[in-house]
Order: sequence, then C-alpha cells, then structure tokens
Amino acid sequence: MKSHPILRRGGLALALGLVTLTGSLTGCNKDLDRTPFYDLNTESVYRDPANYLQVLAKCYAGFNLSGNPGSPDVFAGQGKDEGETSYLRAYWYLQELTTDEAVVAWNSGPLQELNTTSWSSSNDLINNCYTRIFYEVALCNEFIRETSDDKLSSRGITGQTAADARQQRAEARFLRALAYYHALDLYGNVPFVTEADAPSKALPHQTSRAALFAYVEKELQEIEPNLKPAHTAAYGRADRGAAWALLAKLYLNAQVYTGTARYTDCLTYCNKILTTPSYALAPEYRLLFLADNNVTAASEIIFPIESDGLVSQVYGGTTYLVHAAVGGRMLASGFGVNSGWAGNRTRKNLPLLFPTPASGFDTRAMFFTNGQTLEINDLTSFTDGYGVTKWRNKTSTGANGHDPQQIFVDTDFTLLRLAEVQLMYAEAVLRGGTGGTQTQALAYVNALRDRAYGNAGGGTDGHVSLAELTAPDFLLDERGRELYWEATRRTDLIRFGKFTSNYNWPFKGYTGAGDTKAGHDVAATRTLFPLPSTDLVANPTLVQNPGY
Repeated sequence: MKSHPILRRGGLALALGLVTLTGSLTGCNKDLDRTPFYDLNTESVYRDPANYLQVLAKCYAGFNLSGNPGSPDVFAGQGKDEGETSYLRAYWYLQELTTDEAVVAWNSGPLQELNTTSWSSSNDLINNCYTRIFYEVALCNEFIRETSDDKLSSRGITGQTAADARQQRAEARFLRALAYYHALDLYGNVPFVTEADAPSKALPHQTSRAALFAYVEKELQEIEPNLKPAHTAAYGRADRGAAWALLAKLYLNAQVYTGTARYTDCLTYCNKILTTPSYALAPEYRLLFLADNNVTAASEIIFPIESDGLVSQVYGGTTYLVHAAVGGRMLASGFGVNSGWAGNRTRKNLPLLFPTPASGFDTRAMFFTNGQTLEINDLTSFTDGYGVTKWRNKTSTGANGHDPQQIFVDTDFTLLRLAEVQLMYAEAVLRGGTGGTQTQALAYVNALRDRAYGNAGGGTDGHVSLAELTAPDFLLDERGRELYWEATRRTDLIRFGKFTSNYNWPFKGYTGAGDTKAGHDVAATRTLFPLPSTDLVANPTLVQNPGY
C-alpha cells in the first residue's frame, strides 16, 4: 500500500476542517503577507502542538492540491478550471509548454500563448503560477511565525515537543525557499515578505533577483542543521538532502540569476548528496514515473510532490500529467485512468534527441506514434506530435492506482532526484567548477546511460566518451533525454543560451497566418515572465519586467 504520512495524517485532517483555509486569494499583492484564515482561531490551533503536523501538511499539500474540492485556496474565477490553479500544474505549464518538449491541443487563448511564446502580463496561467507561489509563501510565513522560539516559550511548549516544532519550522522554511526559488527563476524581481513582516494592509516591497537569490541561499544554509540527515526523513518530507539538491540547482543557475557563476558551490552540494550511501539510482527508469514510485524508486527520489488517488484528489499534479497525455489511439486503461483528455504531446525536437532502434535503444524514449505524426501542423490537433507515455497511474506490477474510479492518480512527481544531481555535477565540472573531475562526470553520465540501455555485467551500450561528453550541447541534450516533462526544460534552455535565440522549435514565436510554423527567435526579455497586470494595479510600487 502507498503510504503518505504527510498527506494521510495532515491532508485528511485538513479535509475534515481542522485547519482548512476558508479564504481565497484574488491575485492582489495585499494578500502576500496575510494571515491565512482558519476555521479555528489561530491561537487555539497553535496552542496545541499536536496540531502542528496537520498545519505543516497544508504547507506541503500546497504544492499539489488546489484546496478543498469546490473551494480552491486560490480564486479560480467564474468558468475557470480549478485544476489549472494547482501549483504543480501551473508550474509545469510554464516550464514545459513554453519549450521544445511539450505542446497542448486545447484551444484556450492563454494555453496557446504559452505554446507560441507570445504571452502577455494578462495571461491567466502565468498569473495562476505567480499567485500560487505567493499563497505558498503566505502559508509558510504564518507557520514559521507561530512556531518561533518566543511563541513556543509563551505557550509553555518545551523539551522534545519544542525540538520537534523547530524541525517542522525548518521544513516550512525549506518549502518557502522552494517557492521563492520558483519565483526567482520564473519572475525575477518580485514582492517579498517573510515571517518578520507582521500581517498588515501594507504593500510588500519588491526585491531584486540577486537579493532573492542571496535570501534563498541563506535560508537553505541556515536550516540545514535543523533538518533530519539526508535520506532519513519520512518519505515526502524535506531533509538535508532536499536542501542540498535545491542549493545545487540554485548555484548551477547562479550566472543567469546574478551574473556571477557559482559552479564550485554547485559541486560542493552535489558531492554531499553523491557521497550519501543511501541514495541510489532506481534500477529501471520507468519505475520513477509509476504509481508505486514511492517504494520502487524511493532510493533515487530526493524530494517528491506526493499524490494519492484517495486522499489527495486534484485535477492538477500527476493526475493532470497522466490524463492530459492520453488521446488519439492511446488506451486510457493502459495508463490506469478512466479517460484521456487529449491535450499534451511533444514537439519533434524531443524524440529526435533519441537514437533509432537501429543504432541502439534508449528505454527513456517513451513515445506513442501509432496514429500520431512527428510534425505538428495544427497546434490544436492532438494527433499532431508524438504522444508521451512517461507518466502512468500503474504500479510496477501493472496494477492500477488506489482510486477505484481511476480518476485521481497515485504517482508522485519527482521534483528533485539523484539522476539530476549527477547531471548537475557533470555540467558544473565542464563549466569550470572545482571539486570534481571530468572522469567522475563521465562515470555519472554513463551510469544513467547504463540504466537507459539496460546494461548489466559491464556492458557499454549507449556509453559516451569524454570527447562526446564535452561536445557542445551534449549535456543539454542528455538532460532532455533524462528529465523531459519533469519541469526543468525552460530553465535549462535559458542557462544554455537557447531559449530565446540560437535554437528553435515548431511554433516558437508564431504570430499566426503568414508566420513560419518552423519557429523563430523571440525577444530576449522572454526569459522572464511578466508580473501579473492585476498586481501592478494593486501595488503601484512594483516595476514590471522589461518587455511587457
């Protein structure tokens, strides 16, 4: 049985109303430093430390759930899809639909703007992600504020109970740092509040991208001692390994975020993970994306966004990733769901990264081609573009997930995993970081390719040489092969200087009839998304990102 201690012990209680949010965000900046509204008085909730894990569960669940069914935490608006407001789905849209890895068939204006790299500051989906990020920040701020040492002391909470609360506070700080990392990566210069900013009607100030980078860095470093040792926390909860992996990602992209490279620092934190013996690659690639990945791939998963078809029901997260990828001649039953939504498939660039069967078979190439075309001539036709079969609501033994109606899925989203750390190590070495070697970088990359090609007993199918490893764009391509549809692609393309120019994909920058469907360069300002126009109206002190 799938066991989700945070979801089962926290999410279920939340659904019963112990600490259920009853308010909704409207996207207004004045909500960024609000106190979340609870059914019970805040003081009565925090007076009893037995409630803390349940409140913390809401902070974890904020990365997946949209709220209580029919009552979303973030205002969905009349006629809008509540599932689109969930954090992971909103984040995935921005990281994948804007790249060479994915395209969606649904004829929605905001979605098609993402498909064609032509969004504006009024795009609802960009606004959804922004609002969800800052709702998560507000949740965490309140928990951190209410579990301060002073608050614990004033409530008579001492000893081991206080120590447990401090660890939970560190976890909340990790979750807030993760949300702020996404804000840093997607939007750059954003409003900024912490637990030190008492809830008020004051407008939050805007911080710079470099200052936010420094804040996330400092937070992750400060909480490290208060988190459980790497790979020892209950599955789904943040420990030191999660903080190390997020720091490594932060440093890998430091030159983009701040103008200063930090590849040596990236290697420092990669090495912490890579020398933790309990981390190991899952024996098969497919196991990472199935309904029992919390068991069969737990050795590789550093930090997941959990999903359970019985207790965490949402039309976002991996429920969205599974259903939306099924259409055409694909059988929904083969994916453990009751229907396909005929939405997501891939542009040709992704399957062309893989070899043909004649030159070797890479098991990471999970594509459905029957009735599908490689080329995309119509963005709104699901059969234009290969299907992607990576995410499934099937267990490793072929059983369906828990939901008997086969709507909501059990598959956890692998937000941070060991394979990406190995690729980060290799990239940081090749970009000049110290603390690693090219020989070891090659070994880490070939270990991933061993798994992909099914090598055993010293086989070398799919192995690359040092000359191939160091060739331009090899690592970008290898990240595509290993991490596609895992919400890394936009960030990777930007880091390699190929998101807005120097590389194109079908319908990139497409403006309509008369424009080329092959794709073309777009303005460099597209490397950041705009701040929502609604927030600029609500908070006149904000300065919009250039180009919008």
